Amino acid sequence: MPDPKKLRPRFVILISGQGSNMQAIVQACQSGDCAAEVAAVIASRAETAGLAWAASQGIHTVGLAHTAYPNRETFDTALAQTIDQFSPDYVLLAGFMRVLTPGFVARFAGRLINIHPSLLPSFPGLHTHAQALATGVQSHGCTVHFVTPVLDHGPIIAQGVVAVHHHDTPESLASRVLGMEHLIYPQVACWLAQGRVHLTSDQRVLVDGVTTRLFTPGQHL
Repeated sequence: MPDPKKLRPRFVILISGQGSNMQAIVQACQSGDCAAEVAAVIASRAETAGLAWAASQGIHTVGLAHTAYPNRETFDTALAQTIDQFSPDYVLLAGFMRVLTPGFVARFAGRLINIHPSLLPSFPGLHTHAQALATGVQSHGCTVHFVTPVLDHGPIIAQGVVAVHHHDTPESLASRVLGMEHLIYPQVACWLAQGRVHLTSDQRVLVDGVTTRLFTPGQHL
């Protein structure tokens, strides 16, 4: 009899720090909600809290310090070679604070997923919560998307929305958005594991059996 675990899709998750989204995805896989295997967690720093947590769960971890490489291209080459050792079906960026080179993105095209703390295309880049408050938007959130060579750009798989309160600070808004991230990223991972996510020829996303991919607070995913 084949080992059912070996038939599961494999994820490699990339982090740079605590990796709270990584932890949410791992926990979804451990509970059986997401029928996938997290084959490895790789960090862009030699030691992170996220790596220690993943190791405590019995997951293979690699600390690949970007500072040990002379430029972005050589780091991305080493990163790609490390990822390939685990033969992943998808590479999930979960707080991976590195801008990836076009060659790296092309190598994993259609298999490279990111989560960004804004409702893209609004507020790409850093300091998204401060940007949202400065512009006076009444809703904010997060986006899970396929990665393209353009920073924080690519076909959108799902978004989660939260209201902006008049008394919000960047920190309070960030906390609510992070809670939404922990809901929708495992859900997207589940869809990926089930083979339900498809990119059309015009670079739009379809998810089999799903009519809306916008999530709100309190929604049961």
